[in-house]
This record gives sequence, C-alpha cells and structure tokens, in this order.
Amino acid sequence: MATEGGKSFARRDRLREIEVKVQKWWEDKDVFRADSCEKPPPPGEKFFGNFPFPYMNGYLHLGHAFSLSKLEFAAAYHRLRGANVLLPFAFHCTGMPIKASADKLAREIQQYGNPPVFPSQVEEQEDQQVQIDETNSLAPPDKFKGKKSKAASKSSGQVFQWEIMRSFGISDSDISDFQQPHKWLTYFPPLAVKDLKAFGLGCDWRRYTIFSPLDGQPCADHDRATGEGVQPQEYTIIKMEVLPPFPSKLGDLEGRKLFLAAATLRPETMYGQTNAWVLPDGKYGAFEINDTDVLIVSHRAALNLAYQKHCRVPEKPTCLAELTGYDLIGLPLKSPLSMNEIIYALPMLSILMDKGTGIVTSVPSDAPDDYMALHDLKSKPALRAKYETVCLQMKIKSQNEKEKLAEAKKQTYLKGFTEGTMLVGEFAGKKVQEAKPLIRSKLLETGQAIMYSEPEKRVISRSGDECVVALTDQWYITYGETEWKKLAEECLSSMNLYSDETRHGFEHTLGWLNQWACSRSFGLGTRIPWDEQYLVESLSDSTIYMAYYTIAHFLQNGDLYGKNESSVKPEQMIDEVWDYIFCAGPYPKAADIASSIIDQMKQEFEYWYPFDLRVSGKDLIQNHLTFSIYNHTAIMPKRHWPRGFRCNGHIMLNSEKMSKSTGNFKTLNQSIEEFSADATRFSLADAGDGVDDANFVFETANAAILRLTKELAWYEDVLAAESSMRTGPPSTYSDRVFANEINIAVKMTEQHYHSYMFREALKTGFYDLQAARDEYRFSCGAGGYNRDLVWHFMDVQTRLLTPICPHYAEYVWRELLKKDGFAVKAGWPSADAPDLKLKSANKYLQDSIVLMRKLLQKQILGSKKANKKGAPITSLTEDNKLKGLIYVNEQFDGWKEECLRILQSKFDDKKRSFASDKEILEALQQSSIGQATNFKQIQKLFMPFLRFKKDEAIAIGVQALDLRLPFGEIEVLKENLDLIKRQIGLEEVEVLSAADAVDVAKAGGLVSLLNQNPPSPGNPTAIFLTRW
Repeated sequence: MATEGGKSFARRDRLREIEVKVQKWWEDKDVFRADSCEKPPPPGEKFFGNFPFPYMNGYLHLGHAFSLSKLEFAAAYHRLRGANVLLPFAFHCTGMPIKASADKLAREIQQYGNPPVFPSQVEEQEDQQVQIDETNSLAPPDKFKGKKSKAASKSSGQVFQWEIMRSFGISDSDISDFQQPHKWLTYFPPLAVKDLKAFGLGCDWRRYTIFSPLDGQPCADHDRATGEGVQPQEYTIIKMEVLPPFPSKLGDLEGRKLFLAAATLRPETMYGQTNAWVLPDGKYGAFEINDTDVLIVSHRAALNLAYQKHCRVPEKPTCLAELTGYDLIGLPLKSPLSMNEIIYALPMLSILMDKGTGIVTSVPSDAPDDYMALHDLKSKPALRAKYETVCLQMKIKSQNEKEKLAEAKKQTYLKGFTEGTMLVGEFAGKKVQEAKPLIRSKLLETGQAIMYSEPEKRVISRSGDECVVALTDQWYITYGETEWKKLAEECLSSMNLYSDETRHGFEHTLGWLNQWACSRSFGLGTRIPWDEQYLVESLSDSTIYMAYYTIAHFLQNGDLYGKNESSVKPEQMIDEVWDYIFCAGPYPKAADIASSIIDQMKQEFEYWYPFDLRVSGKDLIQNHLTFSIYNHTAIMPKRHWPRGFRCNGHIMLNSEKMSKSTGNFKTLNQSIEEFSADATRFSLADAGDGVDDANFVFETANAAILRLTKELAWYEDVLAAESSMRTGPPSTYSDRVFANEINIAVKMTEQHYHSYMFREALKTGFYDLQAARDEYRFSCGAGGYNRDLVWHFMDVQTRLLTPICPHYAEYVWRELLKKDGFAVKAGWPSADAPDLKLKSANKYLQDSIVLMRKLLQKQILGSKKANKKGAPITSLTEDNKLKGLIYVNEQFDGWKEECLRILQSKFDDKKRSFASDKEILEALQQSSIGQATNFKQIQKLFMPFLRFKKDEAIAIGVQALDLRLPFGEIEVLKENLDLIKRQIGLEEVEVLSAADAVDVAKAGGLVSLLNQNPPSPGNPTAIFLTRW
C-alpha cells in the first residue's frame, strides 16, 4: 500500500492502475480514430471540435486542462451518443515565446556563466547550507516553490529563465541545450502528448502593432508578458514655444526652437488655454527632434516619438538637457490658438508621467482638473463661477480629489464634445464634433503640432522590455473593411456562442478591430511568401489551421514532426491542391499526386468541415477567435463557416490565482500523479462552466477519489449478492421512485451535456443520482433491492459519468458489468418520460418524514422540561413507549379555499401574472370572507397566505393554486408506513384524516396540539402518544 507521511494513497493508486489498463485497451483498438464517410453527414452524425494549440515553452498545466476539458467533455458526450467524433490536437511552436525564452537563457549564461552564478548567490550559499542542514530535505524538482530567491527578487521582479527551467525538473547539465529553440520543439511536445494521453484525451493522434525595442519588431498580443489587448492611443502634440531669454538650465539651447510638448485628445479646446501644467517632481528631458527643434517631454514619450520618426537619430532619442518640473515652472510660452498671447508653466500635482508627455495644457473651461489646480494656486472668482456647476455640485475642494475629478471630467468632456459649439476662432459656429478634425489638420499643416501615439496601458514584451508605439515597415491585415466586416457579422449571427457575454465580446471586438500588424522579423514561424524578410505573426498564422486537421494524417502519416514517409510530399502540395480541397477551387490538373489521394483528402475535408465547436479562454475573443471568423468568411463558402465557439474564464486553484511565483501552480502531470486523471477531470468539471473565473478545488479532487473508489466497492458488493435480490419489474413504491429518478437523471443530464454545462451534468448525472440510490438503499427495508432495477442503475450511472470519468466508467463497463464493446461508445441510455407527479409525491414523503422527526423531538423535549425526572428521549422511543398519529387534511377549506378560488380567477397562466392587489382585495371583501364579522382578525392570517401562494404560482404555474395536491397524501403515507416507522424510530404509527371526527378523537388529551398546528395540503401534523 502506497503511503506518504502516514497517509495512505491506496484509493488513488487503484484509480491510476485502472487508468493505465483502460488506456491500453483504447490504444490497442484505436478507439478514438476518426474516419470520414463518402456521404455528407446528416445533422448530429458527426462532431468536429478543436482547441487553440498551446505554446510549447513549458509543460501543460491545469489552465490548459481546464479549457481543454470543455472540448474533451463535449466530444466524449457526442461520441457516447453515437456521433462520429474528430478531436485532433497540435502544438504551437511559432511566435516569440520559445525564441524569447531561449535568447533570455543565452544572455544569462553569457552574463553569469554555465551553470550561472546569479547576483547575491555567493553571499547566500552559507545561509542556504544552514537551512538545508536544519531541514535535511529539499523540494523535489517537479514541485513549484512558493518563494523566489533573493536573486530573483532583485531582478526587477522577474525570475531568471534558468530557474524556470530548473523548476521544470530539468538538470543543470541539460538546461544549456535550451539556448537553441529547436530543443524546445523536440523536448516539450512529446511530454505534452504523454500527459494528454494520461489525462484520457479522446484524440485522434494521427491528426495532429505594438513594438518591442529590445526585439526590434512589433510586439503582437501573444508576444507580450503583460498588456494583451492594449492598442495604440493617438494624441495631438501641441508645440508650446518657450520664449527667450531661457533660464540658465536651458542656456545651452539658445538659438534653437524650444517647445513644451503637450499631448491632447481635444485640440479644438486649445482656444481656452490659460497656462501649461508640469509635475514639479517629474523627470523631463530636452530632446532633439531635428536640426532646429527641441521638445521638452518625459523620457517615455521621447522613446515613443523616436520610433515614430520624430527624432534626429531614428529610434535613438537624443537628450540635450536633463530637467525636472521645478526647472520648467514659470516658463513663458506662446501656444497655438490660445486667446492669451503668453501663458506660463505652472505646477500640478496629479500629472502621470507614464501618460502622454508629462506636459499638460490647461483649459479650465473644459477640464475640472485644470479648474481645481488653478483654484489651489490662486482663487479666481470668474473662473469658479463659470465652472461651479460641476465642481461645486460634486463638492470638489482640491485637485487631489482624483476620483471626483475623473467623474467630473467625464461628464464635462462628453457634454462639451456632443453638445458644444465653437465660440471663437476660424471655426466659430461649428459643432465641436465637426471642428475637431479641422482644427487638428490646421495645426499639423502649420507645424504647430505633431501626431503622437503611445500604448493605452503599459505593455511588457516576453523579452522583458517596455513597449512603445512605432512607425514601422509592416504588413497589415485590414480587418474592419466594410464589406468584409459585414460577412464576419453575418457569420457571428449564425454561430452558437453559449452565453450572452461571449456574444457581446465578439460584437465589441468587431466594432473596434481595424488594421492588424501581421508580420514580424523575430521569432519562429513561416515566412511571408511575397516578402520573406518577415515572418507571419503568431496570431495571424493560426486562423484557419483547423482545416489542416482534416487531412493531416495523409501528409504527416501519424508522426508529430512529419518525419514518417508519406505518399504525399510537401512540394506536391501546390496552391491549386489547397484551393481545390479547402476553397472549392477547380480540380488541380497540374498536381503530381494520385487522383485517388486528392479525392480522399477532399472527402475528409468536406465531411468534417465546418468545425462544430472551438473551445478557448475568453481572452482570445479580442484577437485569434475574431480573426478566425474573418478569415473563414474571406476564403471559404458559407457552408464551411464556423458553427460554434465556447469561451471560458481562467481557473483558480483553491480560490486563489494560479501563479508559479506564489507556488499556487500545478502542471497537468502533477495533478494526474497526485489525484489521478479521473479525479482531476471530475474536479475540472465541478470547477465551473461560465465565462467567469472557475475554481479547481483540491478537496473536490480528493473527494472524487473517495467517491469513485467507494462506488467501485458498492458495485462489487451488489454484484456478489445479486442472487438474493428480488427479480421482475419494479413493484414497490421505492422501486417506482428510484426508477423515476433514473429517468429524470437521464433526461436532465442529456440537456446539460448538450448545452455544454458540465458542472450541471455532473450534478444531475452523478450527485443527484447517487443521492437517489442512497435513498433507495434505505427505503427498500426488509424487501431488499430489485435486481433488474439495480442493474439498470449501474448501467445508466456508468454511461452518464463516462464523458467526465472515462477510465472509471470503462473499467466498470467491461470488468464489473461484463458488457461488450467500449463504454465511451456505448450509446446514450434510454429513459421513459419522467413522472413529475411521482417525484412530487416522493418529495412530500421525504419532507414529511423530516417534519415528523422534528415534531417528535420537540414533543419529547417539551415533556422532559415538564418532568425533569422523565425518561430520556432515546428510551421513550427505544422502549416503544410512544405511538405516532399522522393527521392529514387533503384539501384546503374555509377561508383558505375561498382565497385560492379568488386567486385562480385573477391569474393569467400564460403570462404568469396576477391582477392588481387592489382588484384581488376588492374580490375578497365581496366574498364570504369579507362579510365575516371577524374579517380583520382573519385578514392577519390570509394576507401572508395570499403572498405565499402568489409567489408560488408565479414560480411554478397555476397548479400551485389547486385545492388538493396532485396525489393522495394518505395513500402515499400509508404505502410507506414501514419506511416512516424506521425513519422516526417507532413501531406503531397510524395515518389519520383531520376531517374525520373519530380519527381526531384518537388524539385524546393532545388534541390541543392538533388545533394549534392544523394540517393542510402538503403539511401533515404528527402527534405522539404514550402507549399503555
């Protein structure tokens, strides 16, 4: 028995043993192989699903597994119900992540040696040795540690690549090999295949703008460490000329044109400039733009400008003087369009140096920040009166009240831009919206302004440097082109996206997506055919590759790297062949490939395409998934457009963000080793289904181990004892209830799987069905199980759990149930229509038993208080001193009956709504209730009853207003007297009618309890008498 620290892992190990055995069964029979048919598949006959191939710069982790599990569960469901399923897989080996990691490793070796000795490491060795001696143990290499070393902490918060490789369990002697990108491509993909097979993936393995100065190329979304989705923000830079004489700090610049350069989104407001703002403690520089002009801006802005051709030496900012904001305060300025001939630079405390240029124009008439900053410097009644409608209304007292000022700015800018009219200048009388582009053009034409862009937010490349916006020689794809966009919108409208939030995300992306830089000069990938100095950017080279899956087995012959000899050579796949297969082009007569093979490839594509489902994290909506829609509509006919995307959120581990740096991280392999594949899959299904972040809980995985192994033991015990069971069709009440619960589970679980709501499928197909089985075990009593019904349960339970826990299910199917074939292809279980009346009756029974227990305890406790020397509660029941009387009233009567009849007449069942309360109250007043002398007393009782019944009717329909339940309460209770006796621990229990005087008399001296708590439909009353 495997143990660790006194803890037994026998249950986990049994599941792992089963998994290894089952995977061998699948492999031997090639269970997941998918082949096309000659005829096109009718709806529902085939399912083709795929998943964005993961980057191969490390091991697969639970984040990958979570998204992938949604596809795996969906494909397994369709395979189970009999569909022909294609689930291919591939690995992303292009782009920057691998190349950047390899180069980073090479730089570390060059700088620190091989193996490297990082800064502070020498000083720490002595302390580390003491720690090792004290603990006498080290974390195994496959465990991710929770704390960074001091060396890592000192490297700007970034972990060294060498340390990352060590955390993968790679030895120091092998790490240096990873300086070559090719090593990554041969090391990680085979391990990923191994992990996915261990996971039980039902895969056909035959088918397998922003610019980084350090990398010297555009930094696309997947080339970024942070800032994915960030776009360039365009500004107009206003050149405010510094008037001579210059102060001493700027004396060396005499004779040059010197400007404070302010970035603005609102050039049309420049007529109202009163001053410029600088941050007193801000770091600025005087940067040479050309032979004559010098701009004073922040260093960050200067770098962006240098890559936008606003620099004397391209891409290399030349700083002529280092300055602070204090050096600039008081400078006289001549600013374009300002009604003031001279304005001055003044201090403002709220300027952000990582936004714009660090210089801000002041237009108090349009900017609350400017108004309050001036107010802080000097009180100006005229300006205050002009702007008090916002600032005073919002009670803003200082420029430091940033949140209030931000809201005031939002209100003012929106109102000014949408409703404002120009009062002065060349464009006086025009709407602000019309004047803005005209004013900007004039400023640019006269040289008083330049265009400037910077990232909306901070962007860090995978190489570790901060990115800028650059003007580059670049190839762009013009997403957003009017006619193309219409096709993309048409495609989206016909797709199944499984959530409104996902659809809104795509609609938003289609609204803003325009030109996309699709080339780069660094990294791994395919050369652009017409300009081979560039590579295809990694998000642009992965938009229609799903089509390749359909024919990959012809070209790669089952080998991940395509090394196996194939009947088709790469050079034979000329453009005409691809056009014929994928784009409905003419037959490729010039192709040097056997026509039978071309026809087979065409058949495969036509059979499988379009794909039915692509599963992905929601972060790919803004790029890859939208690109996929665009490119499919561009080159493929409508019948091959994508049918569905299902997007999910990220996954947390134990309610915390998954992170290597904190140690809250787990690879797929680690999870399989710790919990088993099926327990991992179980916990992934339980983690959540929506687009919000899900939660993988270790306790859920451990509980799954216990549940699955205990279920195996129960199956084995039941099968060993089946000869003693009852035979024949279900005959008892408990038989009928259990059979009905099985039918409900089949129907509900099918709905959830079909909607790809796997957590709900796990609930109805496992948790609820297990609860029904446990209830049946207790309800059967001395009569025992019905053999056929128990076999039916085991069959159904196994099939319903197959998509989520296929190894467990396959083992049960073949080894315990001795069924033919494979569970993964067993077919969806058949079921009769659920009997909702029977379900309602059983709920009534179970609720009544719970109520009886409470009443029994309450009555005994009450007796005990009255007689402190009385018998203990247990002895009263164990010695059979008590007899139970259950009183039932099967129909509402009196004022309750009258209330229900009035509600029935005032209810619209189709709309699930009632007439007004006033109308209902008037009807009550005119009824026999309203005419009663004690109406006010009754009103206190019937008003809560009315509210309760109205809410119930709105929730479930008009049946909530019936005078009787849809089943006989007395009949249900009498049929289950044996169960009731066992549940409440009494030997004598009688079911009586509260409407029968003879029955009521049996209550004797306890009739007062019956009067205090009279029974009503759905709510029996139990009293307990001492037996003599």
